[in-house]
Amino acid sequence: MRFERELLKGLAPTLVMELLTRQAMYGYELSEALAKRSNGIFSLGKGTLYPLLYNLEAKRLITGSWQRGPTGRDRKYYCLTAKGKKQLARSLEQLRQLNKGLQLVLQPSLSPA
Repeated sequence: MRFERELLKGLAPTLVMELLTRQAMYGYELSEALAKRSNGIFSLGKGTLYPLLYNLEAKRLITGSWQRGPTGRDRKYYCLTAKGKKQLARSLEQLRQLNKGLQLVLQPSLSPA
């Protein structure tokens, strides 16, 4: 299922930051991990992912550093900053509350119609 661009745009920063709590990753690795962990529900192409990473880095929520990868190729690995961890905690709490509200509104009616 493809999600509306704006819906994914709002979730993508939180999803990327959550992945970076586990380990530092480079762009393509982040994209693959997100698709795999979500069973293909969330997919970020280069045109979405790299501007997102640049934006998170500009806000100092993540930091990037060039490192030599296992294949000998230089890659920019991103990791979460202390400021990013605080923002992630706020975002996750907002998502929990959003989920709670959605469940309340979308649950089947308990009384017969």
